[in-house]
Amino acid sequence: MNTLSYRTLAGNTETADKKWYVVDAEGQTVGRLASKVAKVIRGKYKTCYTPHADCGDNVIVINAEKIAFSGTKLQNKEYVRFSGYPGGQRFTSAENMLKNHPERLIEKAIKGMLPKNTLGRKLYTNLKVYKGAAHSHEAQQPELLNLDTLK
Repeated sequence: MNTLSYRTLAGNTETADKKWYVVDAEGQTVGRLASKVAKVIRGKYKTCYTPHADCGDNVIVINAEKIAFSGTKLQNKEYVRFSGYPGGQRFTSAENMLKNHPERLIEKAIKGMLPKNTLGRKLYTNLKVYKGAAHSHEAQQPELLNLDTLK
């Protein structure tokens, strides 16, 4: 038997079979939803997963305003941003962010779970988050993804 005929093929962006998925965030906990969606975007549930390539799928998250927090995080959790100027540090509670910009809350949670390099910035473009159940990606024919079946 010729053992040289067996080759391990590494997946890359061209060979990846990218799909579109819709995830309903209603009643989901923020961190648990974010970790599972980050794995789908990264492609870790696929057999062709390659750490240095974009082999993941595109994910659309709907009903961002109906996300849930566990414990007292809704009142106590703070998001910090900095303008770059002296005294430019700004704090926002999770409660205010959920009320004003629920999409940003989920985007920030998922972005924090992606790699901090050029690949992570590319993977972040595969995420779309919407307030409400309507989205503008019907042409991609997205499938409904049940996060409870993922491990």
